[in-house]
Amino acid sequence: MNDRVFNRGSGTDNRIFIFLLLSVGLMVLPHVKNISFSIFLYFNSLLVWRFCGIWKKSWLPNKYVIVGLTIAGVYLLYNDSRGVFGRDAGTSIFIVALGLKLLEIRQNKDLYLVTALAFVVAASLFLYQQSVVMAVYIVMVTCLLFATLLIITTGVSETSKAIKQSALITMQALPIAIIFFVFFPRLEVPQWLLLPEKRSAISGLSDTLRPGSISKLGFSSDLVFRAKFEGSMPPPQKRYWRGPVFSIFDGANWTETKQRGFVRKLDKVTFTGAPYRYKLMMEPQEARWIYALEMPVSFSGAVVKNGLHQLLNTGDHFKRKEFEITSYLNFNTGRLTDTEYYDNIQLPYEPFPEIKKLVNNLQGGNDSAVNLIRAIFKYFKKNGFEYTLNPPILKDNPIETFLFRAKRGFCGHYATAFVYLLRVAKIPARVVAGYQGGEENKAGKFVEVRQSDAHAWAEVWIKGKGWVRVDPTSAVAPDEFEQQWGEEISTTNAYAKQQAEERGVKAWIKHLKDVWGNIDYQWQQSIINYKGSTQADFLSHLGINNTKDMLKWLLALTTIMFLLIGWYLLRKQRQTTDRILLLYQEFCRKLGRLGLMKNIGETENSFASRVIKKQPDLEQSIALITNSYIKIRYGKEWSEKDYKQLKKYVKNLKVSKKDSS
Repeated sequence: MNDRVFNRGSGTDNRIFIFLLLSVGLMVLPHVKNISFSIFLYFNSLLVWRFCGIWKKSWLPNKYVIVGLTIAGVYLLYNDSRGVFGRDAGTSIFIVALGLKLLEIRQNKDLYLVTALAFVVAASLFLYQQSVVMAVYIVMVTCLLFATLLIITTGVSETSKAIKQSALITMQALPIAIIFFVFFPRLEVPQWLLLPEKRSAISGLSDTLRPGSISKLGFSSDLVFRAKFEGSMPPPQKRYWRGPVFSIFDGANWTETKQRGFVRKLDKVTFTGAPYRYKLMMEPQEARWIYALEMPVSFSGAVVKNGLHQLLNTGDHFKRKEFEITSYLNFNTGRLTDTEYYDNIQLPYEPFPEIKKLVNNLQGGNDSAVNLIRAIFKYFKKNGFEYTLNPPILKDNPIETFLFRAKRGFCGHYATAFVYLLRVAKIPARVVAGYQGGEENKAGKFVEVRQSDAHAWAEVWIKGKGWVRVDPTSAVAPDEFEQQWGEEISTTNAYAKQQAEERGVKAWIKHLKDVWGNIDYQWQQSIINYKGSTQADFLSHLGINNTKDMLKWLLALTTIMFLLIGWYLLRKQRQTTDRILLLYQEFCRKLGRLGLMKNIGETENSFASRVIKKQPDLEQSIALITNSYIKIRYGKEWSEKDYKQLKKYVKNLKVSKKDSS
């Protein structure tokens, strides 16, 4: 092609533009969630304008209009208030520049620049999302951009052939990309060098609990974390994933205690039974809680355990992280400190007479914690209390309103009311929020916990046992009983079975869902989480323990791959050339019967002209064979159809010795 990329009315040039603009539009499309709507609208307006300019060249803007559009783009960037540096600012600048450059395409170099900008925009997508779907999407659109480059540089006329060739180039580059991914040293960027960005994360549970607040999560299918156990996993009714612990009640809201001094006086926790070892992959979170299976005893990574036996992420909780944790389900936290005691019998005001009367009646002269727990469960079961995902709003005196009037609630209602009644009796108790159960992925052998698994339960301090979990919701929505206090009381997740039935789907759909979930889990664990420490651990099994060895392996394997790819391409070219040359040699042998031999150094066209002079009756056949051979042997673009046509021409060429007379 000449330096100008288009001629008016050229179908080939129009095809290049359409192909390029579609590729660019698809590349920018996923950024609709990442950039401001004004910039996204600005870019798409320029894209549509350039589309119209394919057929209406007079509609394209002159340099003065482009200057005005540039000023408008700068204003939008300034108004967007994302600064000049950083992920969001950089992405917006590149997209604005890409849109403006689309209107300036005049020569081949402009097409190359637009394609290069599109590749940068494609790479920026990984700064926002690293899912399997996004990776496949980017590879597909990248193949379209490669196909555009092939059309521009080689003049390939068939779009399908250009796409096929670009896919082949991508596949050839894949082994080298894998080698670099595995062996290239990973450099961890210090946190202080990172520019501040607005980051998205799962909101989930809050640091403030109000009866009914957790019910809002009951209809959300957002993934919170995945847990993969080394051996067998605990049954669903024992999977309590512990989060925030609420001790302070102000009459409406429950919050965590601000006291931390008691940590030094805590008893050492004792454990019994077999431990559960598992890897917990947390999705990006707004809070620092790590929802470990109670009770965690050991853990990896940037994690601390506080006096409330919570695990907290001290690293970047806005990023997906994986932690190795060991937990025991049977434990004893020991004695209670004074601070813990006063925090967990605290009441915001003098209990209402009705509350005092209810507690006295439930105790029946027996002030033991276990007796009152049993009595409260019986009270919930026999007095018309109901479990519901849509509880009524309790604005004033939520505890009293729930206990004596509403009697309908979600787990938060039962947990807070239960704890309040125990505190009236001076029995230390607190509310714990987290997640319960989770859905087993049979394809990957791990548990997926979603926002709909959010739950609240109680912890009661009992002499000789320490803090003990009690799930009062099970009194009104019993599932499978874990007989801890007697057959009337269950500490299981009361609504696990109800949720399972509501989510129930056909077996094959469930299987497909599990397979896809496993693919995503393996992708996140093996690819996205392949960081410096993971790389060092993996390569150590190959005897590679330093950067020098890594670079040696990288150089050696890359060289081998280049040699293999080169051998494959040369072998393919030779095979293609050989079969074409065999057809031409067959053609020459047939003419040899007439005494017409191709001279050394004689071109195909010269030989054909000499043959036609001697045998004018064979002119058409000679011309067809020669032209087809030259097109395939020396041309940049030919297809299997052309080869078959040449083979047919040679086969149909009939000569005999009498033709030479």
